[in-house]
Amino acid sequence: MFNKSFLLLNGILISISSHIECKIANICKFGTNSVKKMNAVCRISTSYPVKRFSVPNDKVSWSIPWPEYAPPNYSAPHLKNASWADPDFTDEKFKPKWNEDDDGIDRRSYDQQEIIKYDVVDGYPLNPKGRTGLTGRGRLGRWGPNHAGDAIVTRWKCLNGVKEMDAESGYPILQFVAILRSDCKKWAIPGGFVNPEEASSSAVLREFFEEAINIEKQSKDAQVALKDFFKGEKQVYKGYVDDPRNTDNAWIETTALNFHDENGNYTSNIALDARDDAVDVKWMDIVRDMDIYPPHYILIEHLKKLHNIKS
Repeated sequence: MFNKSFLLLNGILISISSHIECKIANICKFGTNSVKKMNAVCRISTSYPVKRFSVPNDKVSWSIPWPEYAPPNYSAPHLKNASWADPDFTDEKFKPKWNEDDDGIDRRSYDQQEIIKYDVVDGYPLNPKGRTGLTGRGRLGRWGPNHAGDAIVTRWKCLNGVKEMDAESGYPILQFVAILRSDCKKWAIPGGFVNPEEASSSAVLREFFEEAINIEKQSKDAQVALKDFFKGEKQVYKGYVDDPRNTDNAWIETTALNFHDENGNYTSNIALDARDDAVDVKWMDIVRDMDIYPPHYILIEHLKKLHNIKS
């Protein structure tokens, strides 16, 4: 028997995500020129029990011959029995369809709205952004792309109805809902992995409600407002994320959607509540030198472009 909270949340998600999928063709596009060094985060990551092979900046690209490249291999042992993860390549029944929709599992790679093809060598998918210093799939459930969704809920920082300005840049201060991740104790954008046969927009909303809002604590008026508010989305980014968990054979890609409250009318009635993987939640100012989960810096940079601000 489903509880009241589940049914209420499910109804909201179905209503909103259906609307988003109908509007997906009208999203905004931005380039990725802000990324100066590919795989800068994952190449120096120490999140695994093995040490990565050191990869200098000029050796990241697969197009650069490097016969001395000998990275260690690591795949977390618990993945072998995880129902949500791909089987190991030792399983003869495992025959993934690379660069395709594989029976509800999206094994395609994206650069905004463009589908890009990654190489497959000796049966293993290759990270489209180059070498990471580690083979295997680390702790990621899928070989190849692991698709995620991130919900960037924003508003202008105001005092008595007047936008507050950043003292250094002179631009209005944009705020977003940030969660404190339990795994790395870093402030981050609410988000998580897309389930099989789940639309990325549905995953974005599901994760936000799971991590940052308790639907049962919202008033009836707030619940109605939520349905309207979360229909006003804009896509900020879709593609590769330089995450510390990435390897040569498995990597994270995300769809980041922005839900912006221009006048603060909606978010003023929403009660934030840290849940699931979050240990805290707050409205965070987007300012220079902000300390957040490193893979999310690129998402914030695209968000700033969308709102035409500098900090």
